[in-house]
Amino acid sequence: MSSTPTGTADKIIAVGAENEYANVISQIGGQYVEVTSIMSNPNTDPHTFEASANVAKTVQAASLVVQNGIGYDDFMNKIEKASPNADRKVIDVQKLRGLPDNTPNPHLWYDPKTMPAVAKELVGDLSALQPAHASYFHDQQTKFLASMKTWTDAMETFKKQYGGTGVAVTEPVADYLIDASGLDNKTPWSMQAAIMNDTDPAPQDIATQDSLFKNKSVKVFLYNQQVTDDITTKFLGQAHSAGVPVVGVYETMPTDGYTYQSWMLAELTAIKKAIANGTSTEKL
Repeated sequence: MSSTPTGTADKIIAVGAENEYANVISQIGGQYVEVTSIMSNPNTDPHTFEASANVAKTVQAASLVVQNGIGYDDFMNKIEKASPNADRKVIDVQKLRGLPDNTPNPHLWYDPKTMPAVAKELVGDLSALQPAHASYFHDQQTKFLASMKTWTDAMETFKKQYGGTGVAVTEPVADYLIDASGLDNKTPWSMQAAIMNDTDPAPQDIATQDSLFKNKSVKVFLYNQQVTDDITTKFLGQAHSAGVPVVGVYETMPTDGYTYQSWMLAELTAIKKAIANGTSTEKL
């Protein structure tokens, strides 16, 4: 858990269940928010996260919460239910995007449609909490959307140059980005889902993935750096042996000076380097 300390009493206390959402809260709320992120360590498996008493206290004290939904951060619902607050603003990104509970891929922050929708909702909620600063929040949203264009414009250019290029993955962490960039994800969905849900992939799916490396049917391997096991490590070794460049992807935003949008751009840039130059970027 990490926070952005402020030390003034008139700031809106806000929580992002994942640090990428906390970062966007911070960008929109600026000087008028004090933001805490619950899951913020890019070196740990977020699927094994367990909320502590301190996390519960942090959420209970918040006037504004952003959480992912689709079962990814169910602990937030439990904490909110245990400490009901009619005045607390809760942005559930799943509900905001109008997605059903059975949406197969919960990693919504890789979808370029997600954060603009979150930013718009944040402006409304922050303005309701501090009406005097509504114009400031709108201005911050304008700046945010302008900076998002650097990533989305780069993605359109990338799509024209490299659309249709075959890639392999371990699980569907960056699948929304892969789809939006026009890439061809050749890893069977059933295998991605099995690894994501910590179950054993079918032998035929493993064989298909093996062949992608053996036959060099893919130009890049997107490897989730936060959820690894013997199977994903085996695939990583196969990619290395076959000379397939590896790009590390993350569920939690790396904390070394990234904003949400610069993180997304860095992932796209790493994929481009892998395809164009055969360069691996295993860690951002």
